[in-house]
Amino acid sequence: MSYIVPAEFVTKMVDAGESKIHMSTRDTLIRAFMAGAILALAAVFAVTITVQTGSALVGAMLFPVGFVMLYLMGFDLLTGVFMLTPLALLDRRPGVTVGGILRNWGLVFLGNFAGALTVAFMMVFVFTYGFSTEPGEVAQKLSHIGEARTLGYAQYGAAGWATIFLRGVLCNWMVSMGVVGAMISTTVGGKAIAMWMPIMLFFYMGFEHSVVNMFLFPAGLMMGGDFSIMDYMLWNEIPTALGNLVGGLAFTGLTLYATHVRTAPKRAVL
Repeated sequence: MSYIVPAEFVTKMVDAGESKIHMSTRDTLIRAFMAGAILALAAVFAVTITVQTGSALVGAMLFPVGFVMLYLMGFDLLTGVFMLTPLALLDRRPGVTVGGILRNWGLVFLGNFAGALTVAFMMVFVFTYGFSTEPGEVAQKLSHIGEARTLGYAQYGAAGWATIFLRGVLCNWMVSMGVVGAMISTTVGGKAIAMWMPIMLFFYMGFEHSVVNMFLFPAGLMMGGDFSIMDYMLWNEIPTALGNLVGGLAFTGLTLYATHVRTAPKRAVL
């Protein structure tokens, strides 16, 4: 069958978390770099579509192509490992430790950031013909996103910080559902559809994704956005990453694990 029942795909989630913890530094960084780069390209694609069509919905409908590509290739996003790796610890898989989980998160963060930053530089170079012309309409849109989603939150103080955090929670609740979606089907089409739905939802609703932001904000700074690196870190990346961790683990990973692994019905022994 092309559909895998929850009791089976949740076990696959735990297996995936365990394998990522034991993955070599080299492979972890390469897979994370490519994931960050592809998601950054998808973000440029979606913003370009939004500007050219005047419809944010059309941009959100097409943004998931990047997510589908990177997961079909086996690349890793920070949002995904936030949800998967702790499950291996809860399941008491051999050799899995808190230190191993933190190592994986750190390496994936570095890889994602390097990939997103690389694409940010390349796209800004393209938009400005090697920094020799003024940014066009799409590039200006990218630079203003950075301002609105840092200083726009900062003006509300603690309430603004909490808002970013909750948008991060809601984001990875949906994104991690997309990660799980890749595991519930054995066909490419089934995987793509299952991933597409929650990713489209998060992007259209404007929730905060730590890896997408690793592209948006550096690109905005390169094009003269009116905010600083410190604004980006304090008023977006840090609360977004924390929210992504809570959202993916609490609302997707732990709920599925608790009801389909820990409390799954046991077969009677005859």
